[in-house]
Amino acid sequence: MRLQLVKPGTNINFLSARKIAFVFSALLLAGSIAVTAVVGLNFGIDFRGGILIEIQTEGPADISTLRNDLNGLGLGEVSLQEFGAPNDVLIRIQRQEGEEAEQMAAIDIVRGVLGDGVEYRRTEFVGPTVGAELIEAGATAVILAMAAILVYIWFRFEWQFGVCAVAALVHDIISTIGLFALIQHEFNLATVAALLTIAGYSINDTVVVFDRVRENLRRYRKAGMIEILNRSLNETLSRTIMTSVTTMLALLALYFFGGEIIRDFAFAMMWGIVIGTYSSIFIAVPLLLQVNLRRPDEKKVEESAEAKFANRG
Repeated sequence: MRLQLVKPGTNINFLSARKIAFVFSALLLAGSIAVTAVVGLNFGIDFRGGILIEIQTEGPADISTLRNDLNGLGLGEVSLQEFGAPNDVLIRIQRQEGEEAEQMAAIDIVRGVLGDGVEYRRTEFVGPTVGAELIEAGATAVILAMAAILVYIWFRFEWQFGVCAVAALVHDIISTIGLFALIQHEFNLATVAALLTIAGYSINDTVVVFDRVRENLRRYRKAGMIEILNRSLNETLSRTIMTSVTTMLALLALYFFGGEIIRDFAFAMMWGIVIGTYSSIFIAVPLLLQVNLRRPDEKKVEESAEAKFANRG
């Protein structure tokens, strides 16, 4: 038996809720910006700087035991990551208050707990300058990604589609950053990677709907614009929900069973799936009504009139 999350012939009037959606999104964006400005983000070690210790254990590393031992030292945030071989572990410890002497003292404390049964392959201190550079690089990556998406949509469709798509993307990115500021969940390089992934996921969903809008503009020449937009959303609704649900199931598995390292990424992505699906349906498509989107035949008539006027001149 074939699974159908959306019955064929579904006809939901999504555009009737566009004013409510616009008000809700405006409040969401304003709240996100306000919380980020007032409370600020809880930057992780990647951005704040800290201590990096790379060790190699004699056998497969027991990450849970190591994490419990190091968390009990009172050194603040501690992050452990297995990489490469099962006995290679990267330990990140937040920057301690003070100068280099305080950082070295923290390293000595960690060495005392780990003992002589491990090989220390690398010990480094990442200063706040490097963290500031990473913040700048992360922000630049997000901005360039959205600019590239705008150019792509502009070439594939008309400029109106590009503007609406990027508006929805900005909505998704700002609301995700605002959520992290509100709940003070750690904001690190994994979160930046999630933001870029959210942008890619959201634009993919939006492009599918836009493509159907363009097809229906040519197919239903006598239908009104609201009817065409609603029809396009309903015709792609099954695909949108199926993609969102299957992706969410994978992210839930990562969040609960993927370990500490991947949890920040999975959390950001789960929110991104929800807000990205919402913005594709209630923001990107309804905005097409506000940017003077025209049918292909209307543009041809206008171009023909302009050509006649130019010839007369």
